Amino acid sequence: MSPRTILIVLFEGTLSLDFTGPLEVFDAVDRAGGVPDAYRIRTATVDGEPVRTSSGLIVTPDYSLADTPGSSLAAAPIPHTLIVPGGAGTRTLDPRLVAWLRERAGLAERVVSICTGAFALAEAGLLDGRRVTTHWTTCQTLAREYPEVEVDPDPIFIRDGQISTSAGVTSGIDLALALVEEDLGRDVALRVARHLVVFLRRPGNQTQFSAQLAAQTAQRRPLRDLQAWITEHPSADLSVTALADRANLSPRHFARAFRAEVGMAPGQYVERVRLEAARRMLEDCDDGIEEISRACGYGTPEAMRRAFIRRLGAAPAEYRRRFHPVAN
Repeated sequence: MSPRTILIVLFEGTLSLDFTGPLEVFDAVDRAGGVPDAYRIRTATVDGEPVRTSSGLIVTPDYSLADTPGSSLAAAPIPHTLIVPGGAGTRTLDPRLVAWLRERAGLAERVVSICTGAFALAEAGLLDGRRVTTHWTTCQTLAREYPEVEVDPDPIFIRDGQISTSAGVTSGIDLALALVEEDLGRDVALRVARHLVVFLRRPGNQTQFSAQLAAQTAQRRPLRDLQAWITEHPSADLSVTALADRANLSPRHFARAFRAEVGMAPGQYVERVRLEAARRMLEDCDDGIEEISRACGYGTPEAMRRAFIRRLGAAPAEYRRRFHPVAN
């Protein structure tokens, strides 16, 4: 079988980890995955000239995307997988790059964006009518600027037909591992993950951030302290009435103040904290499902199972099978 060509498009202001993370995954398939010549990795810029990443790293590409300014004749090969990383440079893209993506990206078998690389694909019209994601801090901007795109801020990556989009930075590694698994099987992907010391390969529908990152930090000290207390006591009575009592507020006043300062209702915050606590226990310890459900405040395994299916699309037992080091 001929190697699958991976073409990574680079530009000024690219975030280096957005492309080096996936690059290392595909490169490790030969050394660690035990499958030689599975991928041929190449890089390209609009004019074939070196570019400077957002951290100052200068990268010299293998190819030019266009022989001459304004030309539609590409010097770079049509790849099996086209990867567009993110970075500050996606907000000031060279129009020639956008034109090249619009004209030629669809010829690739797979088109992938990492982080804010989704803005480049959206600008080229490749995301219209598709469900996509990007870094959680820019999801609202992407949705506002490109109303034909369905933006989901939760998953770490999304596959929609030919196009895959991923969340911030390191999620590109998760997406690349998923693509390796699609191409070469689970065992190869796991060998690569272990080689890269990525013990817990996350599914696309795992959330981008923890409950604490997803929420704002309350301004008032009592509510900030309560947020920390909730995290430390997921099995406690975390009803609005009980939490309001701890904050010395009436339930109505507490619910209104919490939403205003934290950005979500108390019940929603508690749900996320408990889900995160259960995920970590499933990943890190050998306790049984029933014991974990009690420790995280669900009460019964069935209640925890419903929460996992609703938020992650996988039951607790399946989640553990995927991400517990011993289970793998």
